[in-house]
Amino acid sequence: MPGFTLTGSTPAPVEEVWKLLFDPTRFPEWWSGVETVRTEGPDRYTMWPDGYPGFPMPQSLRTERDTGRVTVSCQVSDIEIVWQLVEAGSGTRIEVRVALPDTEAHRLPTQRQVIAESLDKLGALAAAAVDVHGERTEPGR
Repeated sequence: MPGFTLTGSTPAPVEEVWKLLFDPTRFPEWWSGVETVRTEGPDRYTMWPDGYPGFPMPQSLRTERDTGRVTVSCQVSDIEIVWQLVEAGSGTRIEVRVALPDTEAHRLPTQRQVIAESLDKLGALAAAAVDVHGERTEPGR
């Protein structure tokens, strides 16, 4: 299976990153190419992409809070994306592992670019939610 792993970090604590990862309705805020999300239960949602492929795509979502892991599996293309959060001092290290089936190998460069952009946006959005003292700056979230 083709795939890749990317790593990033944010000064935000794990809890702030987790809030963005476990809730698919927040994905359009930071996940590149995700236009709209509709949840269909605690472990399923449908994602409407911004651009390719131009139709709704059902997704499976598995969260493991005790290990800081969120797994997203596309039910159409069988691409699996595993987000892993690890405490790094007062911040968070974020690792993303992506596995594509052989039939989707041609999408590897695009997936790498999308996930790299999303990783950066996720870290920045989580960091923006807290100030230098670790207090929430975003009311109501």
